[in-house]
Amino acid sequence: MTLTLFLPCASGVEDLLAAEVTRITGVQAGLLRGGIHLRSDDAGVMRLNLHSRLAQRVLVQLAHKPYRSEDEVYAAASAVAWEDWFTPKQTFKVEVTSHQSPLKSLNFAALRIKDAVADRFRQKAGARPDVETRWPDARVFAHLTSDTVTLYIDTSGEPLFKRGWREDKGEAPLKETLAAAMIAASGWDADAPLYDPCCGSGTIAIEAAQVACRIAPGLSRRFAFEKFRPFEAAAWRALKEEALAARRASPVPVHGSDVAFRMVDFAVRNAQRAGVADMVNFRGGDALQRMPPTDEPGVMLLNPPYGERIEAGGVAGARQAAEAEGGDFFNQLAAHWKKNYAGWTAWVLSPDMKLPTRMRLKESRRVPMWNGPIECRLFRFDMVKGSARAPAGA
Repeated sequence: MTLTLFLPCASGVEDLLAAEVTRITGVQAGLLRGGIHLRSDDAGVMRLNLHSRLAQRVLVQLAHKPYRSEDEVYAAASAVAWEDWFTPKQTFKVEVTSHQSPLKSLNFAALRIKDAVADRFRQKAGARPDVETRWPDARVFAHLTSDTVTLYIDTSGEPLFKRGWREDKGEAPLKETLAAAMIAASGWDADAPLYDPCCGSGTIAIEAAQVACRIAPGLSRRFAFEKFRPFEAAAWRALKEEALAARRASPVPVHGSDVAFRMVDFAVRNAQRAGVADMVNFRGGDALQRMPPTDEPGVMLLNPPYGERIEAGGVAGARQAAEAEGGDFFNQLAAHWKKNYAGWTAWVLSPDMKLPTRMRLKESRRVPMWNGPIECRLFRFDMVKGSARAPAGA
């Protein structure tokens, strides 16, 4: 059966996600605000959940109708054959988002959709499913525009950034999907050593190691579609076996370090759960002092601490927190790189649009990217020893 799918993603990642979806399914995806859409089938749904590193969820569109009132939203939901997807013995949850909706209360719209689903089951099966807000078997999503309501069923369950391996984490950890977006935007494809000198709990390095080892991001978790009526267990087993057979040893070294040794311990444990403990090397150390982890130049990829996300911590935390105000930490970091990392390429995610000026470096690229609600840029710096300085007052 051909399905219409919508895969939401972080703002700025739509192009990268469209390219990834084409690699996974062979189907051209269309770009939308905050995601992509495509036509696929049940096998495509399972394959996308298993292999996508950039999508937040895989949603199946079940209705797209005009509306002017809550009653018309109810009617649109009533017309959907929910009984084809789950049973009255299972639980469900309704979530509503909107853009310029004329309705006064989204909570009331969600209530009307819930009533429509329950009433439909009573009519068709003589019983209704219960609502479960924390761990539902089925999640129903509705999006309201100024004049249309679109209804989806979520095939992922927990958001796809929850890979199943990150149990140890610090404050404000980087989501796995954003780490994967940074890797994709950099163009790194296990063709050079990779190093994160501010690795925290290891998210970027572990994602990179899994990319290098061709480990599917969804191998260690469960999905909502496994509870749905159309689920084909044999086809799912075959896809997972195919993914397991594709794994390999990393052709390049992956490294991470952090000033907080507690975070390094977290990163090591996370790497073990992610199946890459032997492929990624974590060490403690100050980013201003650590020398290149390999003789061969490679790629640095980092999301350094910044005020809106997290206060710098660890041994050098007090110094970094104080210096962040004057930008001295980044100035010193750039000087350290120019002196010791000639030939390396550094990609830095930051909300500071003037970061290149603060570092006295000229960026060769800047990629718009959002870290949750924080607008950021992924800056690329090509390190040439003692040069690449931005003009004074740039």
